[in-house]
Amino acid sequence: MSWIENRFEEGLIITSVDWAINWARRSSLWPMTFGLACCAIEMMAFGASRFDADRFGAGAFRATPRQADLMIVAGTVTYKMASRLKRLYEQMPEPKYVMAMGACTVGGGPYFKYGYHVVKGVDMVVPVDVYVPGCPPRPEALIEGLMRLQDKIRRQTIAIPKPAPVPADVAGVVPELAHT
Repeated sequence: MSWIENRFEEGLIITSVDWAINWARRSSLWPMTFGLACCAIEMMAFGASRFDADRFGAGAFRATPRQADLMIVAGTVTYKMASRLKRLYEQMPEPKYVMAMGACTVGGGPYFKYGYHVVKGVDMVVPVDVYVPGCPPRPEALIEGLMRLQDKIRRQTIAIPKPAPVPADVAGVVPELAHT
């Protein structure tokens, strides 16, 4: 018998703070409506009753960035739209996540080669957490991307990371000059 057994009341739940916070974050993702092209139709289907994003905690699409913590960029990002996308991303509260949905969002799609106005990838504008490939990707692919984002959130920690030890040759002592 372990020394910790029978030391607590019967209804007490013991867990780590990281697990509890990450469970709450991944179970209540609120995506922002940001559809730019044909991928937005598949994103709407993802939120509809057939695919039911509510069971993943991501069904309440928000119309304002101040109430959202997940930006699903669905469609072709042009240079004119990039500044607005960046502004909306900066208005979102922390922690915030970005999902790039579709070939045009991920890498410019077929328009990048012959158009001067298309951004090669949304990751040049905002940091992307999950990429969902396809042209357009099916709602099932978006569900898979949402589950990968939930896995990423599950591994996060709120602890302050310890600084990595710095080797002596990088810390300012050059090995060749140390003996002179």
